[in-house]
Amino acid sequence: MPLLLEIVTPEAKTFSGDVESVVLPGAQGEFGVLPGHEHLITGIEPGELEITQNGQKSWLAVGSGFVEIRNDRVAVLTDMAIRVEDIDENAVEEARRRAEKAIADAGHPDEAARATLQRSLAQLNVKRRRRH
Repeated sequence: MPLLLEIVTPEAKTFSGDVESVVLPGAQGEFGVLPGHEHLITGIEPGELEITQNGQKSWLAVGSGFVEIRNDRVAVLTDMAIRVEDIDENAVEEARRRAEKAIADAGHPDEAARATLQRSLAQLNVKRRRRH
C-alpha cells in the first residue's frame, strides 16, 4: 500500500504522487515514514527530504515547515522544496555568503538573513551529498 506524498510551498505544489517511503528532517533528527505510520503533526527543519518511489530514491532540499501524516497520506508544507538536480550550487553559495555578511554586519539577530542562511546551507548540503 503506497503513501500519497504532497509537498506544497507558497509558490506551488512541488510534488504529488504515490511513494513507498519518505525521510524527513525533523527537529530531533531525520525520521522515516512508511505506510501505516501513526497520525502525526510535527515541524520540519531545513535539510534533506528523501523519497523512495518505484524503488528509486530522489532528494529535495526543504526549508522550515510542517508535516502531517494521516491515513497513508503525507502532507508537507514548507517554505522551500528544490530537487537536488535543480540546485544551482554557485548561486546558493553566493546567497550563503551574503546572508553571513548581513548577519555579521547587523550586530543583532537578523531573522531574514538567518532564514536565508539556513535554506542556503540545506541546499548546499543536499547538493554536495548527492553529487553524482
